[in-house]
Amino acid sequence: MPRDDERRGRRGDGSAGGRPSPRPGEVTGVFRRAAGGYGFVRPAEAAARASRDADVHIAAKDCLDAADGDTVRVRLARHADVRRPGPSGTIVEVIARRTTRFVGSFFVAAGSGWVQIDGTAFPRPIAVGDPGAKAVAVDDKVVVEVVRFPTALRDGEGVVVEVLGRGGDPGVDTLSIIHEFGLPGPFPEPVLRCAREQAERFDGTVPADRRDLSARTVVTIDPVDARDFDDAISLERLERDHWLLGVHIADVSWFVPAGSPLDQEALARGTSVYLPDRVIPMLPEIVSNNLASLQPGKTRYTRTCWIEFTPDGIPVHAEVERSAIRSARRFTYEEVDLFLADPDTRSLEMTDAVRALLGRMRDLARILRRRRLARGSLELEMPEVKVDLDRDGRVSGAHVVAHTESHRIIEEFMLAANEAVAARLAGAGAGFLRRVHAPPDPRRLRQLTEFVSELGFEVDSLESRFELQRLLGLARGRGEEHAVHFAVLRSLARAVYGPQPEGHYALASDCYCHFTSPIRRYPDLVVHRALDLLARGRRAPEEGLVDLGIHCSQLERRAEAAERELVKLKILHHLASRIGTEMDAVVTGVEAFGIFVQGIALPAEGLVALDDLPADTYRFDRASHSLAGRRPGRGWRLGDRVRVAVKKVDLDRRTLEYRLVDAAGAGPRGARRSARPKPHRRGRAGGARAGGKPPRAARKQGRRGR
Repeated sequence: MPRDDERRGRRGDGSAGGRPSPRPGEVTGVFRRAAGGYGFVRPAEAAARASRDADVHIAAKDCLDAADGDTVRVRLARHADVRRPGPSGTIVEVIARRTTRFVGSFFVAAGSGWVQIDGTAFPRPIAVGDPGAKAVAVDDKVVVEVVRFPTALRDGEGVVVEVLGRGGDPGVDTLSIIHEFGLPGPFPEPVLRCAREQAERFDGTVPADRRDLSARTVVTIDPVDARDFDDAISLERLERDHWLLGVHIADVSWFVPAGSPLDQEALARGTSVYLPDRVIPMLPEIVSNNLASLQPGKTRYTRTCWIEFTPDGIPVHAEVERSAIRSARRFTYEEVDLFLADPDTRSLEMTDAVRALLGRMRDLARILRRRRLARGSLELEMPEVKVDLDRDGRVSGAHVVAHTESHRIIEEFMLAANEAVAARLAGAGAGFLRRVHAPPDPRRLRQLTEFVSELGFEVDSLESRFELQRLLGLARGRGEEHAVHFAVLRSLARAVYGPQPEGHYALASDCYCHFTSPIRRYPDLVVHRALDLLARGRRAPEEGLVDLGIHCSQLERRAEAAERELVKLKILHHLASRIGTEMDAVVTGVEAFGIFVQGIALPAEGLVALDDLPADTYRFDRASHSLAGRRPGRGWRLGDRVRVAVKKVDLDRRTLEYRLVDAAGAGPRGARRSARPKPHRRGRAGGARAGGKPPRAARKQGRRGR
């Protein structure tokens, strides 16, 4: 498992305190290597934006010894490279290594041991000398500590520090990803001992300083396979037909004292990691699945956010208090959907009070959703596809996870509570971690306007959120829906944590935070502690929140990337023995060297190279995300539906190649040609990727409250 210093929070993400400021003509940023050996550096000031236009191209000979994820300093070229758009430069210094440990496959050549690192991190294998001490065999997956990073002129050197097992054996793929991303292993004994001490002192009695709500009708609604329940709902009608919503969140801070071993470990982990075949929790299961889990019929400590709404859903008062609840019923989403389809159904066992509660929840959630959309909140309809695994952890299929009304009910209440808590803390002048989503770059929105106009949508300036919202509505249900929603997603920034009062663009919220999932997200725990201080008449300081927000944002991205990479790896193993399999797919990216497509039934993303497109002269238009041939109807653009077949799978490099089954362009009219782009004749394509961002991560930034 990962080293102790990695588990205990040493950052392996390229962030370093006291980083030198770039000199004139230089930038600092994070390096990523492409399959062809060259790479790109995302400047630090562009890190939160979705656009890659500011990325600096680094030729293979100019990459120094940088590896994926390293923070580097780049000297910009004085003159633009006429062969490609955008800036280019040379790496002059590696400021911080993301990691020195990598996972790869062992082999022997010329009597010496070598490891081909998985993925495209290194174009050439790493020399490991004689690894006899580890009893490693050919084709074993191993963890390598790199002691000399490779350059364009010399090979890298390393040492095998752990053998994970034979490549392809059950579970080895998961172990590979855990080590590759430096994910935490088992909880250290001091942390478990602290958790046991918390369990011993919890007897279920309700202290005098905690409001006893055990007589209230409270329910939880979660996925059928959920193991921890951190939120519950109550809802009553008051005088003048007002609503009183109670959002009851597990009081994790009561079980995780600040500065304790439990707290230090939770900070180091930052978030729970949800892999396809296991969960790596932020907190030990003693806390996450027992003490703080709002299990039905058991007294549990909570922090309740009360929100009073008018009949029209306008919030008029909110407060937060420590409480104790006893959940009356645990519902799955499927059960609530069954009730919503037939409120009189008797196929579900529940009391009359619970039945009435579900009806009220349905009514208020619909009102709140209408109000949220009316203020300009955006909703991207991206299908969520989840892979199915057999007992050995291998892919056996996939299914679409529906986002139904039961999901929307809980989402609306969590959003309302997050906003109410953020407004409470901001109004008191307290420092706290907000969930910040910056507005899109106006230039990206102008490109989006041009793109959707190419699709036939008549829109005004998309710098207006209401026009952007109208566009999403116009596209819904049409053949261009995927194209529009993909393009809008690419134009948006990434949400991050920080104390800056910049609001949440996608939710049209001026003040927003994460409060509702302290079992699995450290920022929520920080917000709970800020509420504790406020209840004692003190305001939490802002000191340290900038660095804490960066730390939590980076760990969140690491968790998402690890999940994405493991899903990709499992799918590649699944497809490796199914060469020639045909599937329907959607175009997820367009480049001069080909089109990237992702399966609809199975979320496997791969490249259809220019060589595998019908013979023609193609024009690539970056602004319209299109690749168009000279012959009528032969063109592809973002969001088009295509029929493809699996051509090649490379498990070591984790790349997937498709070929088109249908030779014609997939769009209703094909991609329009532009007179400006440089034509590209069909030829050898450079670079490939497999397994893109999963729809789940694209559609929502969190299960309950974005």
